[in-house]
Amino acid sequence: MEKKNFTEVVIDSKIYKLGGYETEDYIHQVATYLNNKITELKALDGYRHLPTAQKSLMLDLNVADDYFKAKKSVEKLERDLSDKDKELYEIKHELVSVQVKQEESLRQISSLKDEAADYQKRIVDLEARLSQAEADRARSGGKNNRH
Repeated sequence: MEKKNFTEVVIDSKIYKLGGYETEDYIHQVATYLNNKITELKALDGYRHLPTAQKSLMLDLNVADDYFKAKKSVEKLERDLSDKDKELYEIKHELVSVQVKQEESLRQISSLKDEAADYQKRIVDLEARLSQAEADRARSGGKNNRH
């Protein structure tokens, strides 16, 4: 079990000894937050004239208001994060799909290059055969003209 931390803090010009399982720094942050809220409320004209119980209630309401606004903000950020996670997943999925298509295209290009090389060899072979046939025809045609 964690050790309980105790520290003295000043809240609204009064010293309090507070304890908790959080760090002393955290306890001081909470006290500072409360002091800031009290300072905000004291700046309001009507607050000074309220009875102590109503001042306490005003402080409680303001703290609760901050809590619910922060909670709403966190929920919105969590929804936004979830939406961004979904969007990222979809983008990754699309990227994989595009990579698969790219690999298939590269295979097709390679296959077409091989096919083009085969056709080029065939053309060269056919041209050689044609040249040979023309040469043979020229030789045989030349002999036929002499007879």
